[in-house]
Amino acid sequence: MPRISRTEQMQQTAFELGMTYQAKDDWGILKLLKDFHLFRRGGRKRIEHVLYRRDDMLETEVNIFDYAYTISSGKSSQTYRQTVFFVQSKKLGLPQFLMKPEHFFHKVGEWLGMVKDIDFEAFPQFSDQYWLRSEDEEYMRATAHEPFLKFFSIEKNWHLEGVNYFLILYRDNQLLTPPQIRDFHKKGMKVCEMLHADQL
Repeated sequence: MPRISRTEQMQQTAFELGMTYQAKDDWGILKLLKDFHLFRRGGRKRIEHVLYRRDDMLETEVNIFDYAYTISSGKSSQTYRQTVFFVQSKKLGLPQFLMKPEHFFHKVGEWLGMVKDIDFEAFPQFSDQYWLRSEDEEYMRATAHEPFLKFFSIEKNWHLEGVNYFLILYRDNQLLTPPQIRDFHKKGMKVCEMLHADQL
């Protein structure tokens, strides 16, 4: 049985999700996201296989795409690839924040006073699993309300970044399969809805 290409897989997934497919970043997504932590890493950055949808009221644009970048060190280099959910919505009003899986060095850095992690006493599982940083802690605490904290107490190993009307969600160095992308789309939309300004 012939192997189905990534292009064909993503085209079919776009159709099933009611989205438009573009092989390359024809809409300039990379420029929009250049200040996000993920898109500041490495070089040879490229976005491919873009799934796109805009709602009828032009308030929300949803993109799912493959993103790759390369980190070079001496004579060796490594390329990282991940599937990214990106939403731009006037219904969002987010503080600038970065959330990622917490590891040992985050805990050491916080203990030494080098980094600041926003913890939630009522949700210890979330606080143990994720390192959350924002320059506006009070605003971030108001944004990360109970449904959001419960959701990510169960869902592990996600990276989430937001500012104003922009939000991205991904798992580091994970290129998702079409069935995973369909589930990813549902999760991304749910996170977006939980963070809508009218939910706060």
